[in-house]
Amino acid sequence: MNVPSWQFLAFVLVGAAVFNAGSARTWRSAVWLVLNLAFVWSFSQAVLPLAPLAGFLAIGYGCLAAAGSGRKWAAPASIVLVLAVFVWLKRYSFIPESLLLPPGAMTVGLSYIFFRVMHLVIDAGQEPGRRVGVLRYLNFTLNFPAFVSGPIQRLEDYEANDSLPLGMADIGVAAWRMVLGAFKVLILSTALHAWQSDQIAALTGNLPAGQRALTGTLILVLYPLFLYANFSGYTDFVIGAARLYRLRLPENFDRPFSAGNFIEFWSRWHISLSQWLRGYVFNPLLMTWMRRHRSARSKQYPSVVAFFVTFFLVGAWHGQTSEFLFFGVLQGGGVAGNRLYQVAMTRRLTPAGYERLCARPVYRAITRGLTFTWFAFTLLWFWATWAEIGGLADKLGVLGCVAAAVGTVGSASIVLAIPDLLGPSGRWLSGVLGSRYTRTALASAMVLVIAIAGLVLNVSSPEIVYKQF
Repeated sequence: MNVPSWQFLAFVLVGAAVFNAGSARTWRSAVWLVLNLAFVWSFSQAVLPLAPLAGFLAIGYGCLAAAGSGRKWAAPASIVLVLAVFVWLKRYSFIPESLLLPPGAMTVGLSYIFFRVMHLVIDAGQEPGRRVGVLRYLNFTLNFPAFVSGPIQRLEDYEANDSLPLGMADIGVAAWRMVLGAFKVLILSTALHAWQSDQIAALTGNLPAGQRALTGTLILVLYPLFLYANFSGYTDFVIGAARLYRLRLPENFDRPFSAGNFIEFWSRWHISLSQWLRGYVFNPLLMTWMRRHRSARSKQYPSVVAFFVTFFLVGAWHGQTSEFLFFGVLQGGGVAGNRLYQVAMTRRLTPAGYERLCARPVYRAITRGLTFTWFAFTLLWFWATWAEIGGLADKLGVLGCVAAAVGTVGSASIVLAIPDLLGPSGRWLSGVLGSRYTRTALASAMVLVIAIAGLVLNVSSPEIVYKQF
């Protein structure tokens, strides 16, 4: 079942009506479990492909019980076992083919289940005696609005938002998020994906130098915009869907392209993933270093290493090939390099001086452009193979590659500075767009466009990119 789609929308609405028909916790837990299992079943509709996923859930629950037993060895062994089974099921390329399951096992949702299971196991090791019942475990790990591509949520946050009130105003906000998300995925991301595909097809070594540079710039610029429309649109849709079940999923995006540096960017992009890794990788690494090295000088650079390791894992988690490992190196290198630059500039200018520099409009516009360009560059290894990247580089040539990079920095710096240039006008426009009446009018127009594109023009949209992870 694709998200978003008419089938998924019908599933959400009918399920929400049944879920809210009773107020008893047992009723809602039972309905929630049925909906979660039905959604998972929709991807395979056969028992055998689902067996590995069921096995991973069973192993995860056993590791959760073992980690909470209080035995000293149990928590580390459980963490290693969950990680090893995940890597095996995801078919990472360094594992010999002979050791893997035959192709055909369903892995949709596995990566996001992994984060939920690993969080439970780690926390159980830190809090011996903690108990999570089977029904509670399954409803949390198989949470269907967030099953395909997140957002990632801790059990405490998931249950803290259980049974929120659901009035007409809440339903209106949920409907707005679902319409907005569907429009981003079905219309915006489709158009951006087609535009980038056309530019890739049009790129040849025979193009005039200026046109070749423009085409290369568009190829770089369009993919981050497509990915944002695709992934944030999915997130908007499932946040709205979950709200109909009295649940609040965490936000995953906060105007990421307004970030002035790469560290700030990762606090605004795929927020639930970066927060999970900060909590379970970055902070433990940093605290371990601090406990062992107490001198003032040794405290200046440990975050550089912790940043690199954390965001290298971001890339490595995304895929099983060498392209994704290199993508991780670029993510980790970008964040670690950003941190080194901050340390150097703070030493040279003092913290107050560096803060004043970052507040200057021209400087912030340029750093926004550089941040966007670096992210767009790293994404080459996200959407293309080594051979495809080599082919693009050959067609562009050295000067074309340089011109495309400069064009991306320049265009991003100018375009992303527009909200700052608007000043009070921008705040007024945000207020207008935030009004209930404006949202209603926009939602109606979006629904009409979606209906025309899908029913009249028969436009097919790209799948959710993060579904493959």
